[in-house]
Amino acid sequence: MAGEEDVCVLIPTLEEAETIGEVVREFRERGFSNVLVVDGKSSDDTREVAAEAGARVITQSGDGKGQAIREALSHIETPYVLMADGDGTYRPADAEAMLAPLRSGTAEHVIGDRFADMENGAMSRLNHAGNGLINRAFAYIHGRDLGDILSGYRAFTRESVERMVLAEDGFGIETELAVECMRRNVSTAVVPIRYEPRPESSDTNLRPFRDGGLIVITLYRLARTHNPLFYFGSVGVSTMVLGSLIALWVGYRWFFVQTSHEVMALFAASSFLFGMQLVVFGLLSDLIVTLHREQMRRLDREER
Repeated sequence: MAGEEDVCVLIPTLEEAETIGEVVREFRERGFSNVLVVDGKSSDDTREVAAEAGARVITQSGDGKGQAIREALSHIETPYVLMADGDGTYRPADAEAMLAPLRSGTAEHVIGDRFADMENGAMSRLNHAGNGLINRAFAYIHGRDLGDILSGYRAFTRESVERMVLAEDGFGIETELAVECMRRNVSTAVVPIRYEPRPESSDTNLRPFRDGGLIVITLYRLARTHNPLFYFGSVGVSTMVLGSLIALWVGYRWFFVQTSHEVMALFAASSFLFGMQLVVFGLLSDLIVTLHREQMRRLDREER
């Protein structure tokens, strides 16, 4: 069984001076001496407070949580990484439960499920509803319910994340990590955790509408390589429905009003045919992806 010296606690921060000191101290009190804080050029005392609490602190070269995590991975050499936020909403007391599936070899990536034990006021109704919709969309697109794909409390092996291709800079990084787990066949576990409210003196960096919209776009865009049938099929079916509705309107005007709309009829036919082509393309792409996935699994079994 690995000890805490084999774990790096990774905490991306931005304007977290009010909370980061306590977060770092609690992890260190539990034996996690290797705490890495990656700060996004905070204007407050986040870096100084984290360093005084015993963390190793670096200032990220770019912007956004995703870029901070990617940059931090180049500074980590331990086999296990425990990732948390610096706002005090995740409990260091849940760290051992998060790491247990990695240490037992049952999983390579662990997601902390905030909805399993969420304190009152920890998440607004708007964020709660948005998270639920995104989680259901992920389960539909990728065929597996991971409970809380937007959770910032993660544990993973460094080897597994090195197999991933990560490109998101902002809050879409959690979504990208979940999608990459599905794409790369990374064994994933979900662990219930307690999610607590942010301290009143601490302000959130999350903007629900803007960041939520970007996460939805990220989820849809990433579906292109994992579920192309959904990606192309959804657009294709929508285009076919649009073409059909226009065709019905043109037909009604022709039979009952005695008015022809040649241009609209041509547009309806073009829309329907284009949509059908997208659906067929999605089917063919899905077949190719399925064959590729099975080939990669076969190669992986042979390597083992």
